[in-house]
Amino acid sequence: MRIDILAVGRLKAGGGEHTLVERYLERARGGGRTIGLSGFAVGELPDGRSADWEADALLARMKPGSRRIVLDERGKTVSSETFAGLLGDWRDQGAPATAFLIGGPDGHGKAARNGADLLLSFGAMTWPHQLVRAMLAEQLYRAVTILSGHPYHRA
Repeated sequence: MRIDILAVGRLKAGGGEHTLVERYLERARGGGRTIGLSGFAVGELPDGRSADWEADALLARMKPGSRRIVLDERGKTVSSETFAGLLGDWRDQGAPATAFLIGGPDGHGKAARNGADLLLSFGAMTWPHQLVRAMLAEQLYRAVTILSGHPYHRA
């Protein structure tokens, strides 16, 4: 199963957030191969359009048959173990990909939220897309380590 992070907004190449995201995704790539994950990719869209336009553009970039996780402050909070379990279940069910959608400044349009497999929240606070990407990349790495039995996750 492939993991795609599809985000509105761009990270500055060489910036701190970009470096952090790449560090965690590189770690996840290494461990992910051992547990049946075929890769991790990031796709960016420019912001500044309407939330509905952004939703349509994000959905158009999803691989057919992908599970859709929409990061949204009104979504559900889950533990790292539950998050890893969801990814493992979808992998085992043969999902070709899981797409994580990160919206722009105005959030997600209805098309992105409707029909999502999970509306996921990193808490009730609003986070800038740069930090959301870094937190998501770390949680993806953590999920890989949980699924592989690696000691990184010590809960």
